[in-house]
Amino acid sequence: MIRKTSVLSLAVAGFIACASFAASAQTATPPERGASTPHIKLRQQREAARINQGATSGELTQRETTRLDNQQQHIDNMETKAAADGSVTTQERARIRSAERRANRDIARKTHNQRAASAPQ
Repeated sequence: MIRKTSVLSLAVAGFIACASFAASAQTATPPERGASTPHIKLRQQREAARINQGATSGELTQRETTRLDNQQQHIDNMETKAAADGSVTTQERARIRSAERRANRDIARKTHNQRAASAPQ
């Protein structure tokens, strides 16, 4: 009788342990979307600030500002597509960084060229 009770209690304890493990696995929150690219997001924010500063100071023309904004949007789209499956591969990350470097050079070139936004009259 004691043996039946201990086997039964062991089976019940095992069932409860499995059920609680399954419940805890289901309540785990998925990782935040895009959390695997914090450096990319930070760089995007800094570049957007540089573009805005160039536009407000008159270092960038309206056309240059529009093109740089479009370039930033393209990089943002690349990041969104890369993170859509939950992880960003090394190859995707390399492509995004290459586009960011190109955008960084373009911002520097366009803010230091001889073109300037015309002053409002």
